Amino acid sequence: MQRIQRIADHLKKVTNGFTPETGIILGTGLSGLGREIQVEHSIPYQDIPEFPVSTVQGHPGRLLFGRLGGKPVVAMQGRFHYYEGWTMAEVVLPVRVFKFLGIQRLFVSNACGGVNPAHDTGDLMIITDHICLFPNPLIGPNIDALGTRFPDMSEAYDHGLIAKARAIAAQHGIKVQEGVYVGLTGPTLETPAEYRYVRNIGGDAVGMSTQA
Repeated sequence: MQRIQRIADHLKKVTNGFTPETGIILGTGLSGLGREIQVEHSIPYQDIPEFPVSTVQGHPGRLLFGRLGGKPVVAMQGRFHYYEGWTMAEVVLPVRVFKFLGIQRLFVSNACGGVNPAHDTGDLMIITDHICLFPNPLIGPNIDALGTRFPDMSEAYDHGLIAKARAIAAQHGIKVQEGVYVGLTGPTLETPAEYRYVRNIGGDAVGMSTQA
């Protein structure tokens, strides 16, 4: 808790009190969205005391504070993965810091493998639910300032935002799928038997990045 607060305080200081409404985690191949942000502060992870540093190729490794569509946002260009050797507490640390910076909503993206035969390669999929096969990041002492001991997961993904995304996609003629994301630890890609397993337990896509 103290570490989270120290990092948040440092970021508030170096951004002159910038308060983002929305947090964004940019996955593999999507760091280019950062070019659409009117960046006011770009901070490399290594310049943030007590903050992890991404080791994955293609992840720039910086926080962007600025405006996207006129709204104040903070975006991660490069995330941390369990398969890199970080603990789950380290993996979700940035999300907890974002909460202390003031975000009200979080958008998470990734590149993943499809297991639903009705989906095509390259499809966009809106995650409507998930099956977490990672160690639960809430294991350990509960931090009351971050939430209850047993959070309600019946609407982990905001139905209102999903409906809005669906409507915007239809308006612009963008094909989108919806489905359940299954998170595995990696760093291996799945075997054919594992793909069948993921599909049989209700998954539409599988990946090793979205753990928060």
